[in-house]
Amino acid sequence: MEQGRVFPAGAHDLSADELVRRLAAGTAGTPILAERAGNGATYRGRDRRWDLRPGPRPGLCPGMRRGATDSRPRGDHDLNPDFYEPGRALTAAAVLVPVVARDDGLKLLFTRRTEHLTDHAGQISFPGGRIDPGDEDAWAAALRETEAEVGLPRTHVRLAGRLDTYVTRTGFEVTPLVGLISPPFPVTPDSFEVAEVFEAPLPFFLDPANREIHSRLYQGKERFFFAFPYGEHYIWGATAGMLVNLVEVLSGDS
Repeated sequence: MEQGRVFPAGAHDLSADELVRRLAAGTAGTPILAERAGNGATYRGRDRRWDLRPGPRPGLCPGMRRGATDSRPRGDHDLNPDFYEPGRALTAAAVLVPVVARDDGLKLLFTRRTEHLTDHAGQISFPGGRIDPGDEDAWAAALRETEAEVGLPRTHVRLAGRLDTYVTRTGFEVTPLVGLISPPFPVTPDSFEVAEVFEAPLPFFLDPANREIHSRLYQGKERFFFAFPYGEHYIWGATAGMLVNLVEVLSGDS
């Protein structure tokens, strides 16, 4: 079957309103406001529906939804337990998980990084980056980075919810924020950093058959990671890990 055409039953029926409802259902009963980012930048969030604090917390809450059974945050260590270092100093970051409400269904927007970059060259990612001291909160950081990388004005993006904090092997503590985008909207990628901006149908990622676990040798050991091969695009690593979390929330498995 052609890649990108395998969808679960009823997936086409997931509307923007239902997306927001399911995200809200997965983040109920939580504290609201964060005071400090992991990189020492103090910030306050205007949107008091979401706890933007990085780091593990007990119970089922944004940033640590698995607290009842697993005290670790989500991250690259999920499939590689020795990657997890409790107490390690982490750099706070935020990404936008952009959901585009097209007439034929919801799409996820991705970027492909240019090949000459020092870090993660050629990889598929969500727009985002470090939370700077001047950012009001993680949401502001995600919008700022999206404007810089993709040229998408923040006025076109509506906060729909958030996913679990994700810790990367490279030392970032990432807050993934889901943003709903209604077309039409301009896209003018930064040619130095972004080689391509593309969309993929959300139902593709909701189908368990399209989620894979791959491995490669790293520092002499076999390392495992989630992957979603989509046509000519290979989505893996932290981006794929956040997609797994998104699928769990939307499927009611979180």
